[in-house]
Amino acid sequence: MAVSLWSPLSLVATLLLMLTLAGAQTSSDPFIHSRAAYYPNSDEQGTDRGACGFGSFGATINGGDVSAASDLYRNGVGCGACYQVKCTNMAYCSDKGVTVVITDSGSGDRTDFILSRRAFGRMAQTTDAAASLFSLGVVDIDYRRVSCSYPNKNITIKIDENSNYPNYLAFVIWYQQGRKDITAVQLCETQNFGCKLLDRSYGAVWTTTSPPSGPLSLRMLFSGADEDDQSWVVPINNIPQDWKAGDTYDTGVQVNS
Repeated sequence: MAVSLWSPLSLVATLLLMLTLAGAQTSSDPFIHSRAAYYPNSDEQGTDRGACGFGSFGATINGGDVSAASDLYRNGVGCGACYQVKCTNMAYCSDKGVTVVITDSGSGDRTDFILSRRAFGRMAQTTDAAASLFSLGVVDIDYRRVSCSYPNKNITIKIDENSNYPNYLAFVIWYQQGRKDITAVQLCETQNFGCKLLDRSYGAVWTTTSPPSGPLSLRMLFSGADEDDQSWVVPINNIPQDWKAGDTYDTGVQVNS
């Protein structure tokens, strides 16, 4: 992918635009019909071994309302995307359903979603209705993508525990609001602005060997459904020069588009 470096003024303008866009929690997109199952051997929340690479964060994000996805996983691009999922059996299911975050890859019997037990039960009208849904195991659903929302949270960088300072850097991105996908990430030296394009190792894990030295800044490419709907966002805060495996760093920015 060809990546162009914008002037500081253009980057600031883009950042301000994205920060001022209102992020609706509902969607005007039409619902798509499919099927959903649930993790049969899990606890109420998700798994800390999901294919997105979120670790324990992937089990507890969004209160544990998470899901594995088949086609919607999109080789990791779909990690962190939010969907409204509602079952269609009027005897048991609520009109609202549940909003889930994609944290894993998986498929069942013609399913697009394998929900956490918590999320699966929250599609129901009542506790008794939830028990009936669990007994069915797989249910018909309607779903659509919606905006993610993490109040009072900025986009956060979690350095993967397998990182090895200063030779190998891997990280995942937490708390991404909105409805866009992060499709490219650059890692830049803050002193001379030299940047390198990172690799998506798997899921939501971005990696590089021989990372630049010194304090590091990120540039993240947010892409919408329209191929022309792309914007680079530059965090306010840098990754410190002495970054450590397992640490988290607040970027100081959030997006709502």
